[in-house]
Amino acid sequence: MADRQGALTRAAEFFDSGAFKERLAGLIAYRSTSQDPGHEADLRAYLEEGLAPWVRGMGFEVTVHENPVPGLGPILTGLRIEDPARPTIILYGHGDTVRGLADQWSDGIDPWALTEIDGKWYGRGSADNKGQHVLNLTALEAVLAERDGKLGFNIKLIVETAEERGSGGLKQFVASHTDLLAADALIASDGPRVVPEVPTITTGTRGTYHFDLVVKLRPGGVHSGHWGGLTTDPAIILAHALASMMDRNGKVLVRGFLPKSVPNSVRMLLADCPLGGGGEAATIDEGWGEPGLSPAEKIYGWNSLIVLAMISGRPENPVNAVAPDASAHCQIRYTVDSDPAVFAPALRLHLDEHGFQMVAIENAAIRMPASRTAPDNPWVQFARASMEQTLGKKVQIIPNSSGGLPGDVFVDHLGVPLVWIPHSYSGCKQHGPDEHAIPEILREGLLAFTGIWWDAGEK
Repeated sequence: MADRQGALTRAAEFFDSGAFKERLAGLIAYRSTSQDPGHEADLRAYLEEGLAPWVRGMGFEVTVHENPVPGLGPILTGLRIEDPARPTIILYGHGDTVRGLADQWSDGIDPWALTEIDGKWYGRGSADNKGQHVLNLTALEAVLAERDGKLGFNIKLIVETAEERGSGGLKQFVASHTDLLAADALIASDGPRVVPEVPTITTGTRGTYHFDLVVKLRPGGVHSGHWGGLTTDPAIILAHALASMMDRNGKVLVRGFLPKSVPNSVRMLLADCPLGGGGEAATIDEGWGEPGLSPAEKIYGWNSLIVLAMISGRPENPVNAVAPDASAHCQIRYTVDSDPAVFAPALRLHLDEHGFQMVAIENAAIRMPASRTAPDNPWVQFARASMEQTLGKKVQIIPNSSGGLPGDVFVDHLGVPLVWIPHSYSGCKQHGPDEHAIPEILREGLLAFTGIWWDAGEK
């Protein structure tokens, strides 16, 4: 007789046999980066060759759609409807990756091959996001096998290939296919756990707001010997403008960038929340950031200002000249407790009050809106209870992840609650060289999702 433990055993055996690793290796081999030109065919191949035959074999009705935005990668949908009266869950993933950056990876590691070193699985997409959505689909297989081809619920799969370009076209696609994608909840995976050993549920994501600060003083550079010390240096003006926006300890001084406070409900949720696991790539520096907040509150309940890039002159080939201009590209990571519409006006007022009228604000816009589902939502609590039953340990719920995901698309157009269950950790080096996954986390995630899919068919 089919039972929950039988499904879990099937999933564990599949992973332990090496079959999951082999499957993931085959999908990492698709060079499906959306950030480098010339990989349009790889994006399509990932969906049409890598995923479509597999999910059709699980009973999905699969379609690969053109992206509504020209030049961006296609979108796969898969529908598996057993009984319209039963619950329907959306499973989301993205098949595109960031740039390969092959010349920056450690010796002996190819970003487009799965390589195991010291118990870690290296490869582009191993953590973001191939390893995560492949795991969730593999868990479906275990339940289907145990229930003799039945799930007990309906599932709608959507895999995009432009997430690393801000999920361009996804909002338009979902908005024009609301009947096709109507569901009761989104349960999906991306991003990191709070720490590697603690299973995590996040009910939303911080948004991303970008802007450029630009100082343009003259048509071209002028001789540094003849004019240095006489004519204004735009790099110095820009540096002082940036310094006026944040103190030397990381406290944001443009208070219009910030929420009024951390809501009490968020504080309670994060009261005992662990944080870490960045490895050698990053540290939690005591005293950096907003005073009076815990590390978890800073990253999950507050906003941050980051200078992503800045330039003046020709860094690759400096010349003896006072540069004509300087610019910085900045980002605000913000929670739903802030109104991004006030960011640009607050910055303009701040710069003017500090004497930086010559600093222009350009290209200010939201890249990805913030989202959040109430942590006490029944679907969130269902997932938590299922995971704790399967794994036998506490699951940490956080109000939103520190990074960005297109959860707002599904909330705004489908009205579904968000249940993100990450299978990575903050030291996985996603978006850089040597991206990797930890197989112990993947195995645990596979069991957790197998339990969730089983329980969704029971209740």
